[in-house]
This record gives sequence, C-alpha cells and structure tokens, in this order.
Amino acid sequence: MKADSVRTILYALGANLAIAAAKTAAAVATGSSAMLAEAIHSYADSGNQGLLLWGMRQAKRPPSPDYPLGWGKAVFFWSFIVALVLFSLGGLFSLYEGWHKLVHPGPIRFPWVAVGILVFGLAAETVSLRACLHEVNKVRGGRSLWRWFRESRQSELVVILGEDLAALLGLALALAAVALTMFTGNPVWDALGSMSIGAVLIIVAAGIGIEIKALLIGQSAEHETEARLREFLQRQPGVEEVLRLLTLQLGTSLMVAVKAKMAPESAAELVAAINRAEAAMRAEFPEIQWLFFEPDVAD
Repeated sequence: MKADSVRTILYALGANLAIAAAKTAAAVATGSSAMLAEAIHSYADSGNQGLLLWGMRQAKRPPSPDYPLGWGKAVFFWSFIVALVLFSLGGLFSLYEGWHKLVHPGPIRFPWVAVGILVFGLAAETVSLRACLHEVNKVRGGRSLWRWFRESRQSELVVILGEDLAALLGLALALAAVALTMFTGNPVWDALGSMSIGAVLIIVAAGIGIEIKALLIGQSAEHETEARLREFLQRQPGVEEVLRLLTLQLGTSLMVAVKAKMAPESAAELVAAINRAEAAMRAEFPEIQWLFFEPDVAD
C-alpha cells in the first residue's frame, strides 16, 4: 500500500494557515513573545508545505539529455530547503525573539486570548498529525516510528511528520509559558517559552536535514525492498545466482542495476531469459524506472 503524500501535505497546509492567522491576531493582541514565535513557526510551515508540493511537481518532469535519470531527486532538494527554513526562520527567529524579550521584558495583554488560540492550535495540529500518521502507517509495516523515520525514503512524509511533532511540542511549550506568565506575573517565562520553541525547531530541523542529506547524496532503496528484489530475482527462470544488486532512490522511483550468473548457454536463450526477468521485475516492482541487467560468471 502506498502513502498519499499530497493528501498529507494538504492537511498540514490547511491546518497551518488557519493556525498562523489565529496566532498572529493573538500575538498582536497580547504582546506575547512565545505567541509571536509560534505565529512565525506556522507561517514558515505553510511555506514549507508549498515548497514540498513544488518539489513533488518538479520530480515528475521527464528525463532529458541533461538529466538522463529524470528529476526524481528534486523532491529531496526541496525537502532539504524546508529543513533550512525550519532551522533559520523558525528556530533562530524564536531564539532571537525570546532573548529580546528576556532583555526587555514586557507584560502579556489578554492572556486568555492566547490560551484559547493555543488550544485551538493544538486541536488543529492533532488533526494534521493524525492524517500524517495514517499515511505513514500504510508503509512503515512493523517498524517503530523512529526506525521508519531513520529508514524511510519518502522525504516529504519525513518532513511533515517532523514538522507536526515540532508544532505540537511548540504549542505545548507556548501554552505552558503563557500559563506560567499569567499565574506568576513574571514575563521571563514567556521569553523562556519562545527560546524553548526555538530549540525544539532547531533540533527537529537538524534531524530532518540529516535524513534528507543521505537521500541527496544517493541512498539505496529501503533494505526491505532490496531484500525482496534479490529474493524475487533469485526465483526467476534462467537466473542461477544474483552476483550483485545495486539500487538508487530517485524520489518515488528506483534505478536498479543487476549482475547475475545466468543458466542459458546460447546468446538467444540468454537474451530471452534476461528480458523475462526484467519484465517480471517491472511488474512486481512498478516503482522501478531504470533497470540495467548484466550477465556474468563472477562478480
């Protein structure tokens, strides 16, 4: 079963736009540093979802002489840009805003407005995260969420999951900061809340960036997919032994290179056996876009 990445992104985009507008109004009304940090975070997330949709659209462009393997990796590039935006516009700005309020503290006006907006934000982000997890569960199998995050080749889902988790934690921190400021009358808590949100965003952005960097450099298919490919090839008529199997993730598609020891002796039989194996592989693994098959007697 394939995950619907576009559906997940649209859910996240709708939630973030609604939350960003509400947070902005609350930040202006209350003067809360944590609320302003959260508003910037939501606007950054909304822009990030637009970048992911653009990257997925670019990834569908056909191969050309300059790009013979196609544009599949474009989605990885834009996912990496999203990590940079989350780090800079979200994390660093929140740290700066928190530090500014720590040096020049000011009271929060209409704190209950901020509380109401943050509760609304938590509800909206929960809906977005639930939609994301629904799609992730289609492809993660029996793996833990952390293991799937580390092994997944679907960069757009990795980004959305990271953003949603960061958003929920950020909202919880903002709510705690506003509540502590209300009950203690000390605006330092509001500043510390903004800085905590910044730290969370930087950590999540770094985690996303590390995962996407591996895909940009040139990661193989998931290990489970490679094992299934090797096992399937080994069962094909005419294939005596799979000597080497190389895969490269190209967005949602794969490049596969095979070196195998073949049973047929004549050239015609060899070509027919390779053609049958290739056709069977493409039917079983429709994500294969490029397939190179080399017969040999040793690796």
